[in-house]
Amino acid sequence: MNELISIWLSEQGVGAKYLASSAIAVGIAFIFVIASLSYYLAKHQILALVHKVIINSKNTWDDALIEHNVLNRMTLLLPLVLTLFLTPIVLESSSAASAIVILLCKILLTFQISRCISAVLNVSRSIYQESAKQRFLPLNAIIQIIKLALYIVTSIVIISLIINRSPVYLLSGLGALTAVLLLVFQDTIKGLVASIQISANRMVVAGDWIELPKYGADGDVIEIGLNTVKIENFDKTITTVPTYALIDDSFKNWRNMYHTGARRIKRTIIIDIASIDFYSADKINQLTNAQLLQSYLTEKKQELGLSEQEQSSNDTAQSLLTMNSRQLTNIGTFRAYITQYLQGNPAIRSDLTCMVRQLTATQTGLPLEIYCFANTTNWLEYEAIQADIFDHLFAIAPQFELRIFQHPSGHDWQKSL
Repeated sequence: MNELISIWLSEQGVGAKYLASSAIAVGIAFIFVIASLSYYLAKHQILALVHKVIINSKNTWDDALIEHNVLNRMTLLLPLVLTLFLTPIVLESSSAASAIVILLCKILLTFQISRCISAVLNVSRSIYQESAKQRFLPLNAIIQIIKLALYIVTSIVIISLIINRSPVYLLSGLGALTAVLLLVFQDTIKGLVASIQISANRMVVAGDWIELPKYGADGDVIEIGLNTVKIENFDKTITTVPTYALIDDSFKNWRNMYHTGARRIKRTIIIDIASIDFYSADKINQLTNAQLLQSYLTEKKQELGLSEQEQSSNDTAQSLLTMNSRQLTNIGTFRAYITQYLQGNPAIRSDLTCMVRQLTATQTGLPLEIYCFANTTNWLEYEAIQADIFDHLFAIAPQFELRIFQHPSGHDWQKSL
C-alpha cells in the first residue's frame, strides 16, 4: 500500500525529494483516521447500545461493568489493534517510522490491557462486597497484591519491548535485587500476611466497630487494604492504621454486640455511707405501698419474723434482741427496688445478665453498680434508655433515705452557712 500512496503522491506533483517523507506522513495520517473512526464507532455507537442493554437487564452484576469503566477501557483496545495491524501494510515494514509506530502501539496496548484487567478485578471486588453476607475473605488486599504484580509484569514487558530483549532476560536479573525488593516492599509483605491472618481468624471485616486506643481510632471499618485499614470515627474523621497493627496490637471488636442485638449498661451510683441505716417498722409499712417492693417486703417480713422468734428464745436479755436480730436496711431495699425496676423495664433484655451489686467501699462512698443489657444497639436509643434509668434512680434515692455522694460545691457551703 505504501507504493500506491507514493504513486498517488507523484501524480499529485510531489517531488521525488519529498516523496518518501510525504508517503510516511500520509500513511500515518491514514492510520490515525482509521483508528479514530474505529474508536468513535466503538465508544459512541456499539458501547452506547451495550449500555442500554445492561441498564435494561435484570441482572445487577453487569452494572458494575459500567461503574468501573471496564467497557470504556476495552474500547481503546480496538484502535490500538487496528494500528498494529495496519502499520506494516500502510508503511514500509523496514522503515524507522513503522518500527516507532509499532513500538508505541505495543507499549500502549500492553498498558491498556493491564488497565482492563485492573478494572475487571474492581468489578469482582464490587460484586463480592454486595453479595457476600460475611466478608471475611481479604479480597481487597488480594486484589491489591494482584494489581501490584500485574503492573510490575507490565513494566517489565514494556522495558523489554523498548530494549528489544526477552522479558525472561530482565526477570533473571531480579534475583540480585531480591534483598532490595524485600526492603522496599516490607510493609506490603507484612500487610499481606496480616490480611491472611485476619481473614483466617475472622478478626475484622468491613463494617465492624473497633477500638484501637493506641492509634486514637474508635469507629467503623470502611476498608481493609493491603497496607492500611481505614476507620471512620464517630466524629466522621478517618483514621488510617497499618494492616499489620491489627495483628501486632490489641483492639476491641464490637461485632458480637450487634449480632446479640443488645448493648451492655455498666454504671455505678455512689451512695453516701453515712446515710445507710436500718428501717423502722413504720418505714417498712410505708414502703409496702410501692408495687415493685411488695413481694420483696413480704418475703423479708416472713424471714425477719422467724429470725426474731429464734432470737427471742435464745437471748436472755430483751435489750439485746434489737441489736442481734436481723433488720431491713435502706441500702438493701434500694438494691431490691433497682433489681425489680430493671427486670420490669421493657427496654432491658431479661434473657441476659441483670444485677445490682455492691463494689468495694471507697473514700467517696459505697458504689452500687447497675449491670444489665439494653435491647438495642442503636447509639441514640441506648443512651436514652440508660439516661432514663439513672434519671429515675437519682430521683428516687431520697425516698429510701439515701444520699447520692458528690463532692461539695459552692452551693453546699452556702446551705451550711
